[in-house]
This record gives sequence, structure tokens and C-alpha cells, in this order.
Amino acid sequence: MPGRSVPSRRTVLRSAALTPVAGLGLAACSPGDDGAAPARPTAPVDLGAEGEVAKGGTKLFRDQNVVVSRAEDGSLKAFSTVCTHARCPINKLEGTKLICPCHGSEFDARTGEVLHAPASVPLIELSVEVKQGRIIASPGV
Repeated sequence: MPGRSVPSRRTVLRSAALTPVAGLGLAACSPGDDGAAPARPTAPVDLGAEGEVAKGGTKLFRDQNVVVSRAEDGSLKAFSTVCTHARCPINKLEGTKLICPCHGSEFDARTGEVLHAPASVPLIELSVEVKQGRIIASPGV
């Protein structure tokens, strides 16, 4: 075609080589339906005996993707431990700080607030109560 330049062989090969790499990078950071954890439980979850979380303490329930903290007054708070950045399940709790293994986002386990980017949205708060001596977390606040 007149007026259009034809790309060199080198340009075509370079583009072909970089396309899969770019796609993998996007896939790794996308919240698609590729096995990412659901953002919150879909039904009430029994987390165990009330004594599992001491006053002033925090406990990560990895299998349920939930963190529960108990204030000094005995009140409970619960949050989903699915990172709001790329939906990775958070599996590390240091004191009261949750650390996402995928990109290093950090959250306060007592408030759900972001402490360190790349996440910019707090964790999803869950309803939590004690029923018959058991800690129960539910989908909504």
C-alpha cells in the first residue's frame, strides 16, 4: 500500500516474542475467574470456639479466608482476607498486620485498612457473632 511503511522482520519477531510475556503479566494481576478466592464467604462460617481469639488478639483463619480480632472490651470484628488488589488469599499475619503474598499489600487486621500498597481499598468487613460459644462469620456487615 502506498504511504504505509512495512515493519521490519526484527520488529515483527520482537512483537511476537513480547506478546505472551505481556499477557502473562496482565493475567497475574487480573481478578479473573482463574481460581482467585471469592471476596467473602457466601454463607455463615463456623470459625471455632469463642476462646480462639483472646481479648486484644487477632487470629487468621486461613482455610476460611477470614481474620477475626477481639477488642479489649470483648467485641469482635471480622474481615475477608482476600486481597482487594488482585484477589489473592492472604496467608500471613504478623501481630495485627496481614501481608498479601502476591504483591506485598499490607492491611490492619483490626480495621481492614490498607497499610501498604499496591492495594488501595480496605478489606471487606464481615458480620461476626458468637452463637452457642462458637464464632460465626457471615457475608454481610
